[in-house]
Amino acid sequence: MKIAFAVLAAAALGFSAAAAAQEGTLQKIKSSGSITIGHRDASIPFSYYDDKQQVVGYAVDLCNRIVDAVKTELKMPKLETKYQLVTSANRIPLMANGTIDLECGSTTNNIARQKEVSFTITHFVTANRWVYKKSAKLDKLEALKGKTIVSTAGTTNIKGMTEINAAKNLGMNIISANGHPEAFQMMETGRAVAFAMDDILLASLAASSRNPAEFAISSDKTSVEPYGIMLRKDDPAFKKVVDGAMVNTYKSGAIKGIYQKWFEKPVPPRGINLNLPMTDAFKKVVAKPTDSGDPKDYE
Repeated sequence: MKIAFAVLAAAALGFSAAAAAQEGTLQKIKSSGSITIGHRDASIPFSYYDDKQQVVGYAVDLCNRIVDAVKTELKMPKLETKYQLVTSANRIPLMANGTIDLECGSTTNNIARQKEVSFTITHFVTANRWVYKKSAKLDKLEALKGKTIVSTAGTTNIKGMTEINAAKNLGMNIISANGHPEAFQMMETGRAVAFAMDDILLASLAASSRNPAEFAISSDKTSVEPYGIMLRKDDPAFKKVVDGAMVNTYKSGAIKGIYQKWFEKPVPPRGINLNLPMTDAFKKVVAKPTDSGDPKDYE
């Protein structure tokens, strides 16, 4: 009987969160007095823990500007910001059920995901490539034929590589990892010859490794990946506030300083500098903000 009651209570709590989300995120935030940001633990430099276990990153800085806009909209200057760690596998369910209100990480906005969640204005444009040991000479897709590669569970990357593997009959053995650091380690220690992921995340992991010069990132790419901050679907009032904050960040020029802070200067905790100037694809987004999930709009 106690077990049955516990199950019912858990179900009721889940229903309450989902119901609150359906009422509208702004109302949910106003009623609770807090907004919850979903974040990653190791998506450097987008969203991660620094050496003081504080949540930091490029996407987090943008989310903080969104939170300020929500405070203004609701006239709640003392609105509390809460943080919830998410993974590639659970970020969409936690958004859908009302656990988090914004997901501030390195999440690809695509048409398939837009059936489940919404995205604000694109804040970065990357591409799927793979990192490998230079000695392996795996720069081209054909070089991966018959090899074991790894990617992170719950990502567009592992799905895309699986589809390419079947379409091109490459015979790759594709294995999954629970997170980006684990996947990189699997490649580094030889359990896989390559790690397929967004090139910016690969660059960060390689730069943070014990021997960065040992690794290379493929010149071949298999997809274009626009990143967006995720929010719940069918919530136009909240999306208007969120999009407004992002557009203002771009049009005011504030995005330049935020971008330089994370991509052109040393970042915590190890002072790694990615030295990555703003690409033409992202400059196009800054000039003409878009939340499109179609890769063709970024080429």
